[in-house]
Amino acid sequence: MPQIEVGGAQPYTVTVEAGVLGRASVPHSRVALIVDAGLPAEWVKRAEQAFHPELTIEVPSGDACKTLEVLGGVLSKLALSNLPRDGAVIGLGGGATTDLAGFAAASYLRGVAYYSVPTTLLGMVDAAVGGKTGVNLPEGKNLVGAFWPPRAVWCDPELLSSLPPAVFREGAAEAYKHGLISDPSLLPRILSPGFQPGQPGFEQTLADAITVKAGVVTRDLTEQGERAFLNFGHTLAHALEAVTHHGVSHGDAVGYGMHYAALLSREVGGADLSGHTRRFLEWQQPKSLPQLNFDELNTYMARDKKADSTGVRFVLLHDLARPYLERVPEAVLRSVFEVWQSEVSPAQNLSF
Repeated sequence: MPQIEVGGAQPYTVTVEAGVLGRASVPHSRVALIVDAGLPAEWVKRAEQAFHPELTIEVPSGDACKTLEVLGGVLSKLALSNLPRDGAVIGLGGGATTDLAGFAAASYLRGVAYYSVPTTLLGMVDAAVGGKTGVNLPEGKNLVGAFWPPRAVWCDPELLSSLPPAVFREGAAEAYKHGLISDPSLLPRILSPGFQPGQPGFEQTLADAITVKAGVVTRDLTEQGERAFLNFGHTLAHALEAVTHHGVSHGDAVGYGMHYAALLSREVGGADLSGHTRRFLEWQQPKSLPQLNFDELNTYMARDKKADSTGVRFVLLHDLARPYLERVPEAVLRSVFEVWQSEVSPAQNLSF
């Protein structure tokens, strides 16, 4: 049973174990459970049997839940139920659901205990760990939120077994990213046929991917330094999500964004790691992109949370496991975008 310790001012444990949802518990007598409305009823029932919530709140699936309107509705339900300060909020769902649930916990009564049960691969390796919570605005992704670490995270690989293959592959983008920026041993394991729930070694690979993020957020919770490296590929990815109104999923967008970042890294003098990102795209098989306009995407990239008063900073790679932050001239961004767009076109070599 892999257990990953996340340190810092509010340490907690991430447990990775098949069937752990049925054995989880919290030391709170009053609990609200926030769940993705699209989850199988069996999963919700299993969580209710484990946590005994007095209130179960369903929210829309995916990024449709990450709005101020949905957040307001959740907070009103918590207030109407008189959930006390020593109560707890538990999020059950993918990364969007846990982002919303964590922000609701951070906001209600200026902060109540929060616990996370991610149900997607993306949620397990990324969103549920690290304490970033929030919602989107029409102007961009994750522009409103708070750092609010959970008290515990339970990752039950059994919940992944019924995911559609495309959804599973979306989540692998964040795990592969951890391989590129920190642990290259993850790269071949993720692309291997054995990277499937129930296969030997899957839980350990999942735990190793989570360990990368746990180490980073232990050292830098509020993204003052190295936590920004976890956003490799995300500057373009978040812009793709915004410009397509989330028609491109987060996982697919990160896959595309990592390839762009690899091409940028090569262009400004780093190692050519685009073979790794190209192989990942071939494995991931993301949905095809619509026709894109660089200037429109660049408007959203300019709002990226890594931007400061002097401009946007991209996470690039000197080499495997050697990330750094760099401001890249717009002319370079534009020229590499044209190369990237030609490579990810369905008419090219990638078999989407």
